[in-house]
Amino acid sequence: MNFDVIINAFILAIGLILPLGVQNLFVFNQGAAHSRYYKALPVVITASICDTLLILFAVGGVSTVALGHHAVKVSMIGAGILFLLYMGWVTWNSKPKPLQRQEERVPPRKQIAFALSVSLLNPHAILDTVGVIGTSSLKYGGADKVVFALTCIVVSWLWFASLAYAGKAVGSIDRSGNVLGMLNRVSALFMWGTALYLVSSLFD
Repeated sequence: MNFDVIINAFILAIGLILPLGVQNLFVFNQGAAHSRYYKALPVVITASICDTLLILFAVGGVSTVALGHHAVKVSMIGAGILFLLYMGWVTWNSKPKPLQRQEERVPPRKQIAFALSVSLLNPHAILDTVGVIGTSSLKYGGADKVVFALTCIVVSWLWFASLAYAGKAVGSIDRSGNVLGMLNRVSALFMWGTALYLVSSLFD
């Protein structure tokens, strides 16, 4: 086994997933919203599966071909902008309740739907995955390419599982919901900032 491939893929995946983003904030918030970790598993699993699909598409070159068409790229960015503006508004206006009541207002289906949205309607994340992971995988072939993709996927699953657990730890300390409310405001500002960044990218 070529350990250089694993190390390169690990560093690359960590570098892409570590920055504070819409997807990360949503997973963290859902971990904080529940007193039991398994209640946040729907968002963890959904986000991880979405990242897995994006990585596979990136390494396989499918997304690279699609993003080669300007109209597809612009349409995807436009949909992402509208989504981020809406999600920012909903998040900013949400009123976190005490921890023991959080579970009742964030059902699994809603977690999954939101996780799908922040994962698959986030053009910035898609472009990063295709542009960085997809391009980096071009220098590998055969078994090395498979190892490269699997390493990136494992990093993604471990990261989201850990992120939700970190959110749970914060939520356990903050039973009043005040910290979660502050995180919601930060999350909303980040969503709007990302939307503005995407708007500017349309004119580049």
